Amino acid sequence: MAIVFIDTNIIIEYLKANKKVIKILEKYDTIYINDIVIMELYQGAKNKRELNFIKKSILQFEVLKINSEIVILAKDILEQYTLSHNTKIMDSMIASTVIMYNIDLYTLNKKDFKYLKQVNMIEF
Repeated sequence: MAIVFIDTNIIIEYLKANKKVIKILEKYDTIYINDIVIMELYQGAKNKRELNFIKKSILQFEVLKINSEIVILAKDILEQYTLSHNTKIMDSMIASTVIMYNIDLYTLNKKDFKYLKQVNMIEF
């Protein structure tokens, strides 16, 4: 069974009907996100209509739960990389989620994760 975790930017491209993104996502049986991705999407909504569209569109994705181990790892990632690589809280939470669940990450922002050897990113 093919599985993948998708970053917020992938969902945005999917919602824009980016054919390349859609074609890649069709290869997977299960596509995962977490609450961090959901919150980033909600934050980017321009109005209630767009927020409702986002809420309906993401129902097809499986949501991985964030637990204390993921938070601890995210904090460790921030401590180690925030000064040297400008790591952001949301990215550290996404990275720690894919590390803890041992899932490949599909993102357009590879620079945000490339220094983390434990994060396996798929090619766009």
